[in-house]
Amino acid sequence: MAKVDIEALRAQIRAMDFVRGTPEEIAQWREDDRDSRANLTIEGMTPESNEDELFAMMMDEGVPPTLATKIIVDLLQSGAGQLAA
Repeated sequence: MAKVDIEALRAQIRAMDFVRGTPEEIAQWREDDRDSRANLTIEGMTPESNEDELFAMMMDEGVPPTLATKIIVDLLQSGAGQLAA
């Protein structure tokens, strides 16, 4: 994935209208993310540091996983040009 300006994306996410996760939900999402990343590492597909920052920021902002996935797909389809670092 192209490098994304995390703070520019954070500003966009903060302006979005969606139901943010509760602290309990976010804790579960973090645990699920750790498990998923461990599996990726086992398969030799270690995420780049910018990707780690991107997902961590989305969790910090309480973005539900389904919306996070949509945001990532939209970034990939747009080439992430408008949010390139």
